Amino acid sequence: MSANLKYLSLGILVFQTTSLVLTMRYSRTLKEEGPRYLSSTAVVVAELLKIMACILLVYKDSKCSLRALNRVLHDEILNKPMETLKLAIPSGIYTLQNNLLYVALSNLDAATYQVTYQLKILTTALFSVSMLSKKLGVYQWLSLVILMTGVAFVQWPSDSQLDSKELSAGSQFVGLMAVLTACFSSGFAGVYFEKILKETKQSVWIRNIQLGFFGSIFGLMGVYIYDGELVSKNGFFQGYNRLTWIVVVLQALGGLVIAAVIKYADNILKGFATSLSIILSTLISYFWLQDFVPTSPYCSMKDWVGQVQWLLPVILTL
Repeated sequence: MSANLKYLSLGILVFQTTSLVLTMRYSRTLKEEGPRYLSSTAVVVAELLKIMACILLVYKDSKCSLRALNRVLHDEILNKPMETLKLAIPSGIYTLQNNLLYVALSNLDAATYQVTYQLKILTTALFSVSMLSKKLGVYQWLSLVILMTGVAFVQWPSDSQLDSKELSAGSQFVGLMAVLTACFSSGFAGVYFEKILKETKQSVWIRNIQLGFFGSIFGLMGVYIYDGELVSKNGFFQGYNRLTWIVVVLQALGGLVIAAVIKYADNILKGFATSLSIILSTLISYFWLQDFVPTSPYCSMKDWVGQVQWLLPVILTL
């Protein structure tokens, strides 16, 4: 049963990751009249939706009894303040990471973002070894090195990029720095969250409520610090449309799916599952969004990723 949940959650994660990256990129580059929606407010709304979804799941686990739900929330959250406070660290990092994701996709095409973001597999492996005392075999390390080398290829400028003096609307350097910071924050926060989930008996949904609570607080602080003026002028939900709400719901769903993957699999396997969405993101970015033209380095990267996928069965045995 746990094996079925493991692969089901991984499959849903691939779909969610691909959909989120593409819709978020499209929503951030779509030209419309009026102000664009604020990424900081979208992060907060996604956290609140995640909390509501988890409360409903706990309610279902409590046999749809409001009294039982109230008792569980009281016993597991209010009566265990130190356990709840442990989630403040990954929550703050996840909030930072979610905001960096919007920054990256405002400055990079979806395909380049997806490939570069796979460096989080390497950072996750390093944190897993240091924090969880996990041992990786030669093939596991080899696959990680291959993927890292491929990312270096995809970032190598082509001749046309070197000759061109025109600057894109978004800064690629800013996007790259945002992705790299997100890779390290994702690796640490993911392994830290995995350590908490596997060392305690609390349900994954209770942990997500705790995570979302702190995430909402940190997110609101970010809204006040960075976008307080814009919010007071145009409102919290400025620029929101149907596409924005799809992005927010997908981001909230991602938090739930990732928690399930960490619970039933691990962070390294999660990283390799999300790398499978590269091909889908590339194809849709090229044919639908039309904001990406494959270059020789990127095609080389596709070969590297192909090699990694051949090694994936080895990783699944971790």
